[in-house]
Amino acid sequence: MKYKTLGDTGLIVSQLCLGTMTFSGGSGVYEHIGEVDQSGANELVRTALDGGVNFLDTADVYSGGQSEATLGQAFRDLGIRRHDYVIATKVYSRTGPGRNDVGASRGHIMDAVEASLRRLRTDHIDLYQIHATDRLTPLEETLRALDDLVRQGKVRYVGVSNWNAWRIAKALGISDRLGLAPVDTVQSYYSPAGRDVEREIVPLLDEERLGLLVWSPLAGGLLPGKFSRDEQDPAGARRSGLDFPVVDEERAWRVLDVLGPIARDHGCTPARVALAWLLTRPAVTSVLIGARRLTQIEDNLAAVDVVLGEDEIRRLDEVSELPPEYPGWMLDTQGADRWEPVDLWGARTAPTS
Repeated sequence: MKYKTLGDTGLIVSQLCLGTMTFSGGSGVYEHIGEVDQSGANELVRTALDGGVNFLDTADVYSGGQSEATLGQAFRDLGIRRHDYVIATKVYSRTGPGRNDVGASRGHIMDAVEASLRRLRTDHIDLYQIHATDRLTPLEETLRALDDLVRQGKVRYVGVSNWNAWRIAKALGISDRLGLAPVDTVQSYYSPAGRDVEREIVPLLDEERLGLLVWSPLAGGLLPGKFSRDEQDPAGARRSGLDFPVVDEERAWRVLDVLGPIARDHGCTPARVALAWLLTRPAVTSVLIGARRLTQIEDNLAAVDVVLGEDEIRRLDEVSELPPEYPGWMLDTQGADRWEPVDLWGARTAPTS
């Protein structure tokens, strides 16, 4: 296992993070996702930690809070010391029937963090993330509430998930102006089948030195190899019951056409190659891996041992490349004459023409 700092902080986390959306059960989407009981969760957590993982992610909405409770019980059952792992959870989604049982208001954040602490059986959350965009609550209110939690010691670092780049930038500006705890991480969907995060969010993260946490790196089960052009609804596949996240399927089939041969060359699964490709992306801090079975987590953990060659990375880059989009293509067109003669360190080189 390899490790990185969590964004521009001194906290060190594993490049693979155990996601716990599969823990427990429930209704709605979690009927298709969350089916791992306490015994199974204990086994998955133990295997992840034995593989060098020290970072675990959950959310108060997963299985109605039972994912957090199952994770907290797993730590107790396994006798794991609190300072040996980094735990991330999220707040925003509905946790009850009331008008204020959802969102990123001060009221909901303060109520939700106490509930998460109880379920997780801990006195602090290492990374507390706003799970979605709340268009009703002023950003300053949300950020002040998070800062209060940091000052109280209930939360140590702050993150967001599924936010627009402009909103992240605005939050950073407000925090800097008011001296509040800044956003340190962004959790976003990213996979060889879906690279939209590279358009605006990745450049922002690079500029502001924020950490990128990747969810659904296998495109909701599309990339491990069960799906293909000829088999688009395999029995027992999670995505057959929950078509999420949204993907360009034709691009996904092209990606699978390249993943398969590379996987065979390495004697491993396409899933392992997809994860290994993500680990080569400079912006990525940690990739969330989830599992319902021990064999899945073992295969995912082995991705850190897959070393892709330059040609293999190039082939995957090319087949998964995003189509041009404005203003990106115009920035490239207008800027080429200025930045092409400048190397990465800012030292001028001879013009090409």
